[in-house]
Amino acid sequence: MFLDYAVIMSGGMGTRFWPRSRNSMPKQFLRTVGEKTMIQGTVDRISKCINHENICIVTNRNYIKTITKQLPGIKNENIFIEPYNRETATCIGLAAIKLLSRDPDALMIVLPSDHVIQNTREFRKAIEAAIKIARRDDVLVTFGVVPTRPETAYGYIETGGLIEVNNTIPAYKVKRFTEKPNKTVAQMFLDKGTFLWNSGMFVWKAQTLLDEMEKYLPDLYLSLMTMKESIGKPNEEKIIENEYKKVDGISIDFGVMEKSLKITVLKTNMDWDDIGNWNALEKYYLKDDDNNIVNALCSSIDTKNCIIFGNERLIATIGVNNLLVVDAGDTVLICDRERDQDIKEMVKQLQMMRGFDKFI
Repeated sequence: MFLDYAVIMSGGMGTRFWPRSRNSMPKQFLRTVGEKTMIQGTVDRISKCINHENICIVTNRNYIKTITKQLPGIKNENIFIEPYNRETATCIGLAAIKLLSRDPDALMIVLPSDHVIQNTREFRKAIEAAIKIARRDDVLVTFGVVPTRPETAYGYIETGGLIEVNNTIPAYKVKRFTEKPNKTVAQMFLDKGTFLWNSGMFVWKAQTLLDEMEKYLPDLYLSLMTMKESIGKPNEEKIIENEYKKVDGISIDFGVMEKSLKITVLKTNMDWDDIGNWNALEKYYLKDDDNNIVNALCSSIDTKNCIIFGNERLIATIGVNNLLVVDAGDTVLICDRERDQDIKEMVKQLQMMRGFDKFI
């Protein structure tokens, strides 16, 4: 009998949400939409689907204190520590070997920690359908979301032939994965009707995932097997650190999902958002008469289509349009809203500048 485990990835910084999201307090630990932090919302959702004792968090050592404070119900042994950030394939692989060391039949529900999903009933239906398929078949199940707009901040999955329908959730073969498109291509995807947003959520048997990693990421697989041999031994932490140093980080999408022949995608109607940038907050905040979102002490004249976030200081704007303004206390970001995807590049630039560590 398979046991179901949730694996919540929570080691990233969320650079496109800078300057509110920092190394010391990344966006998954912020109250961005609603009264709870993003990671608290993620745990609440999956707690409706599986036993709370089987919820695991993959993170780095810097965030342990924050996680234990925000999620006091998570057991210490269910917090898996990465010594370095090596992208999602390594993160998920580490969780897989940890779970297999406990349970050779472990089934993993892999979730990012920074998503917002409003209709939790649809989420639960999709999780149940995915578990049923993953238990029965040696496949990697991913979740696609029916797009509601020509979004350029998300990757897409094109569906192939219909496999089956479980509890009104159809499952398809995958024709192809695509990267984030431009506006024209995104509209074409929307019009065609066979493309889904790539949610970055997965369900699979831990062993099935590792078998696919052995095929497509053999070097990472060998490192994971070395780590697996050390689990529970006095040198476990040192071995994992040494193997992480060898690993070339790669995302699970690039490393496995885009290559594997064992992919099934569920077509869901979840009210889902990957709050990956400031513009993604638009649907969750009220706008004023000039189409501005203002969450700050602010005085404006002739200001339109702006997003303005601040703390205690007054933000005053005159004659501006389509700007993102974020006052984070020690840092102020002023950005064309059409360029919010470039915030990540700004953070990279600051990382290379001596003496600017305190701002990231």
